[in-house]
Amino acid sequence: MMKIKKFKQLFPFFKGKRILITGNTGFKGSWLTHILLSAGAEVTGYALNPPTEPNLFTIAGLEYNSNLNQVTADVRDLNKLLEVFKATKPEIVFHLAAQPIVRDSFKDPVNTYDTNVMGTVNICEAIRQTSSVQSFLNVTTDKVYKNVEWEYGYREIDELDGFDPYSNSKSCSELITHSYKNSFFQDSGVCVSTARAGNVIGGGDFANDRIIPDCVRALQSVRNGEGKAVISVRNPYSTRPYEHVLEPLFTYMLIVKAQYEDKKYSGCYNVGPDDIDCVETGNLVSIFCDFWNEQGSEIILSWENKAQFDAPHEANFLKLDCSKLKSTFGWKPVWHIREAIRKTVEFTKVWLDGGDEISIRTEMDREIEEFQQM
Repeated sequence: MMKIKKFKQLFPFFKGKRILITGNTGFKGSWLTHILLSAGAEVTGYALNPPTEPNLFTIAGLEYNSNLNQVTADVRDLNKLLEVFKATKPEIVFHLAAQPIVRDSFKDPVNTYDTNVMGTVNICEAIRQTSSVQSFLNVTTDKVYKNVEWEYGYREIDELDGFDPYSNSKSCSELITHSYKNSFFQDSGVCVSTARAGNVIGGGDFANDRIIPDCVRALQSVRNGEGKAVISVRNPYSTRPYEHVLEPLFTYMLIVKAQYEDKKYSGCYNVGPDDIDCVETGNLVSIFCDFWNEQGSEIILSWENKAQFDAPHEANFLKLDCSKLKSTFGWKPVWHIREAIRKTVEFTKVWLDGGDEISIRTEMDREIEEFQQM
């Protein structure tokens, strides 16, 4: 077992490493970009423009960071990918680019499959043709499993078969990665893993059809004089594994470092919270409201049940078994659900109070430093 003590020990490894991140203008990608730049890595971002307005990539000033080599392009463009890989010669690749919204996958399944399936093929092909790459991590989702809604957490050996187009496309992404690993990377110097993360929350997420961004939008609408401080929750009784965004990101870095140094750590890993952090959506929103209201803000936040009985299918119960991650690395979650929500509320307050790029980055750095010390 590779025993980890503090995540701060990861930073020296990444200093000076050439790293390419796909999808780095998204929520998780922006946090990861900031972390790796802070660690002194040479980061190339490959992504479309930020998917929302506002977005973390912009409010944190990443688009103006002179240390970031940002390429605006689509993962479905293999020729462009090959051009960028050839020019930057990455040693490490994090693949985060995706169409990530379940409801959007029902509206546009072709685009979802095209991005999530062929995007993965193209990344794997670019790696196959680039001798500099030594460590590759494909980030998928906890929704890759065939979900029969049992009370047990899904293990890495359980059947892959996501129900909706998004989940199913990410199941395909897992299989593609596995095929490339078996067909082309076994005898090469490339170490390959996939990471299946649970529902991620944290400051700076403005995506559609996600519950924490819905809370933030409710607060923003009141600040703008356009609405009331009541959050509409469409599925309050669904149970999900929620974790702060720093939990999976530092774990991705841990996996990438471990397999870079020893190929035996290549594999697939569930990256999720403990059972106590698998909560109903309504409970999650109640905790958010409590932390916000404790600040003595003039805005009193609450929520209402707006369940849609004709809504597209979404699982009611889903959780992960992270025993492999724990036994392999001595890993355990740093922040449980209440602390994760508290940090999200603190970030949200900084942003809603008119925080500029420096204030936003200061808040991010404060959370990163605190997380690393645990």
